[in-house]
Amino acid sequence: MKLCRFEANGRICHGAVEGEQVIDRQQDDEYPLDDVRLLAPAQPRKYLAIGLNYADHIAESGMQAPEFPIFFNKQVTCVVGPGADVHMPRVSSLLDYEGELAIVIGRRCRHVPAEHAPEVIAGYTIANDVSVRDWQLRTPTMTMGKSFDTHGPMGPWLVTADDLPGGDPHGLRLRTWVNGELRQDAPTSDMLFDCWDMVEHLTTAFTLEPGDVVSTGTPSGVGAGRQPPQWLVAGDTVRIEIEGIGVLENPVIAEPEP
Repeated sequence: MKLCRFEANGRICHGAVEGEQVIDRQQDDEYPLDDVRLLAPAQPRKYLAIGLNYADHIAESGMQAPEFPIFFNKQVTCVVGPGADVHMPRVSSLLDYEGELAIVIGRRCRHVPAEHAPEVIAGYTIANDVSVRDWQLRTPTMTMGKSFDTHGPMGPWLVTADDLPGGDPHGLRLRTWVNGELRQDAPTSDMLFDCWDMVEHLTTAFTLEPGDVVSTGTPSGVGAGRQPPQWLVAGDTVRIEIEGIGVLENPVIAEPEP
C-alpha cells in the first residue's frame, strides 16, 4: 500500500495512492494524482539519520568504517515534501545531496530486538539528506549542517513492506540524478548496519514514536566525493529513485529574503 499526505481544495488530507488516483481515507473522496499536491508523508517528532553506512561512501569520504552506528539529528523543521524548493543557503556554497532510504516508525516502541524490528515500522519512503558541508564539519554532532530549513525533502509517499519487491527493504536499487546526470547508483543491501540493526540500536536508548523517521545512509557519489567536488547551485534539480517506492524530485533555489 502507498500511503500519502496531500493537499486538495485547501485541505490537508491523508490518503492512499491507487494507480493514478488518490483516495482520501477520511472522506472517501477520490482525486486524480496530478490534481493534488503531495506533502511529506510523515510529520516526525524525531528525525534521526545515520552517517557512514555504505562502504563506498566511507571510502570516498576518506574515513574509517565505524564500529557502532553513527547517528545525528536533523531538526524536524527541515522537512518538506516532493517538488518543494530546497534553499541554497546565503551562508554557504557547499550544498550537497544524499539520496537515502528512510524508515517511518508505526508503533511506540523501546528495546526492540532486530528480529522484531519489522513489526514496528509503518513503511518506507525516500529522503534527501541535504547537507551544508562546511557547517556539518564544524561540530562533531553534524546537526547544524544537516538541519537548515527545507533540507529534509521526503516522499513521495509511504510504502508498506508488502508492496516492496520481496517485502524486504534491503535489496532495492537507489539512484540519484542531478540535472539528469546519474550520480549515485547502489543497492540498499550495501548498508553496513541494516534497517533492523538501526531500530534495535536506537531503541536501546530511547523510545521511538509513530511518525519518527530514520534515514538509513547514502552510498557513494555525493557532490563532496567527486573530483573536483560538484556542489548544488540554484537552478539544479535533484531526483532520487528507489525501486519499489518511487521518485522524489526537488529543485534548488536561492534562499529567499526573510
